[in-house]
Amino acid sequence: MPLSLPQPLAALRRPSPGVATAGTRHVSSQSLLAGARELVIQHQGGEYHLRLTRNDKLILTK
Repeated sequence: MPLSLPQPLAALRRPSPGVATAGTRHVSSQSLLAGARELVIQHQGGEYHLRLTRNDKLILTK
């Protein structure tokens, strides 16, 4: 009979949503912003603003 892991341990074996995998492209925030404090991303007819805060955090708003 195969050994099954307890539920919390079994969950560790599966990739979590949002976790990068081998096929995921990685881009640095410095590369995206290119020295600016804000970037506008166009997606499906809408505009999203990616801002770098004074505390060096990123905020994405619509």
